[in-house]
Amino acid sequence: MPVEFRADLHIHTCLSPCSELSMTPARIVERAASLGINIMAVCDHNTVEHVEVTANIAKKKGIRVIAVIEINSSEEVQILGLFENIAEALSMQAIVYENLPGENDEEAFGMQVLVNENDEVLGFNKRMLIGATDLSVNSIVELIHSFNGLAIASHIDREGFGIIGQLGFIPEGIEFDALEISYRTSRAKAQEIFGLYSHIPWITSSDAHSLDDIGRSTTGFIMEHATFGELRMAIKGIDNRKTLF
Repeated sequence: MPVEFRADLHIHTCLSPCSELSMTPARIVERAASLGINIMAVCDHNTVEHVEVTANIAKKKGIRVIAVIEINSSEEVQILGLFENIAEALSMQAIVYENLPGENDEEAFGMQVLVNENDEVLGFNKRMLIGATDLSVNSIVELIHSFNGLAIASHIDREGFGIIGQLGFIPEGIEFDALEISYRTSRAKAQEIFGLYSHIPWITSSDAHSLDDIGRSTTGFIMEHATFGELRMAIKGIDNRKTLF
């Protein structure tokens, strides 16, 4: 029998240079557990290198971690790519890495810290993770789908890095599986502003960059189990699975 799972599908770690250094996988999981979140997604900018360690920690707390990467397109539009397993996510990451600009400038953009389960620093990612890739919106969506993933347009209600803010509209032929509304906008307000796109499923999430941000906006998913397959069915509204926002 389907039940409700509470999910926050947009959480950055200290690997994202714009995130606070306190956003380690262990602390993120602890915070999510305290809020009763059942499903969470670590989605750093242009990388998935903190997904596996977060999933290992979260499993002990009974929380399911979805492998997600937030990719910045050549048009400066951010897109969430959700994947069933780390292998598919890493395949997407490899292409993203090939299409990133030069090295990170820590003084300008911040450190990109890799840590283990015990918050011990393992090193620093030197790529320009905050930068735009050379990949277009359309090619990113197609690549995500080629790895059996779900493509979600990030925070469409934001002027910066949202597809409508950047392009003015969602071009025909780009097959997003869902659109994300940020914590800033209620469902009613979003319907008023973005009703033209209500035929595409909507979710909402925190886009957390600090521990206090986690869970400030979540989506309910009516599903049988906390699996990627069930999540896909809920987003698409298959067999009584559905989203609650």
